[in-house]
Amino acid sequence: MFNKLSPNFDMTAVFVLDGLESSVEYEYRCGWFFAEAELEKVQLTKDQQIEWPAVTHRFSTANSLNNARQSFIVGSCRYLLRLFGGYIFDDRGGKVFRSILEQIDEKAMPVDAHLMIGDQIYGDDLNFAAPDRRLDQFLERYRAVFSQKYIQQLMARIPTYMILDDHEIEDNWPAKATNRDRATLYPHAIHAYQIYQCSHSPLFPAIDGRIEGTLSHFWYSFAQGCAECFVMDARTERSLSEADRRMIKNTQMSALLSWLNNGSGKVKLVVSSVLVFPDLANDSDDKWGAFRLQRKKIIDFVANNKIRKVIFVSGDVHCSFVCELRSSVDPDFRLHSVVSSSLFWPYPHTEQSDFLFGQPLAGDGAQYSSNLLSPTISTDNFARISVELNKVEVTYYERKGCLLGESTILKF
Repeated sequence: MFNKLSPNFDMTAVFVLDGLESSVEYEYRCGWFFAEAELEKVQLTKDQQIEWPAVTHRFSTANSLNNARQSFIVGSCRYLLRLFGGYIFDDRGGKVFRSILEQIDEKAMPVDAHLMIGDQIYGDDLNFAAPDRRLDQFLERYRAVFSQKYIQQLMARIPTYMILDDHEIEDNWPAKATNRDRATLYPHAIHAYQIYQCSHSPLFPAIDGRIEGTLSHFWYSFAQGCAECFVMDARTERSLSEADRRMIKNTQMSALLSWLNNGSGKVKLVVSSVLVFPDLANDSDDKWGAFRLQRKKIIDFVANNKIRKVIFVSGDVHCSFVCELRSSVDPDFRLHSVVSSSLFWPYPHTEQSDFLFGQPLAGDGAQYSSNLLSPTISTDNFARISVELNKVEVTYYERKGCLLGESTILKF
């Protein structure tokens, strides 16, 4: 298969592989060569020198059975610290992926998909050290992040699904955005995001083995085995005006509610880059608690339609835990939240006392309250979410791979 490495896409390309069998391990290699001809007229000849890297990659296709057990690796917030004026990147954040690879190599701990749920880059460098503003700066940032050894190896082997959060653009976007930011900063950041993150998702249509087209939104869904995921865009559709305050647009809301009520019987993972519940004691203007009407609409829909097996999966808050939402009017109602953050954050982390566990959600008339089901982990970590039709097991591991406490079992 051939594709063109275009400067419009930072000399990257995507190949679409059709007709593969389920539950099969495939091998592949990627090489490159120079040709003057347009892509449609390229014919490989023995005189052309193909540059073949020494490594042969392998990946396994998904199990086609609807009840097949699934195991997801989940993480967010990987800060790639710049040192010495921005010319050297701290590589500690990359070593977490070595720990994930070591688990995969243990045959008893397979991984079916990898969910990266926000802040894959920190383009703003904590708002003080030369934040990225231009396309070339964002592209350089992505190259540094995705060219590190272990994340390269992981993404070459495991399906990786991504969604952005604020630091792919600017801290707490769009809270501080000016008209100029919307006209310049945002298009540059989003173009880089589409190249390096959206291209891994099911969003783009495929034509003749390549992805094509222009996107109208960034949320998407996919299903495999006994699980299905709705990956929300909880960042770029926001409106902060009092007249039309929203986290997501009506189109995304309708798609989410329809997906929730599709009657599949599978375990539903709703991926939101920002925290859905519980509320934070402070600094909550950026989370779902600041968009209470839409949050209540989603939760009420799950409750009124008696939809079971729904788990919100989020990151962003630089600590990890599992909690449960209960209803004061329906003793059978259960809604769960799994939080996994951060993959690497070299500064103080959020603590349990920063959250309003055991208290009613803001703006819902005291109907719903959240209860903590696991320890709160205030250190770098990643989560493994193992999904079966009747239960979900959540296990946290620290950055170097050591187990962090016991697993949390959610039964349906």
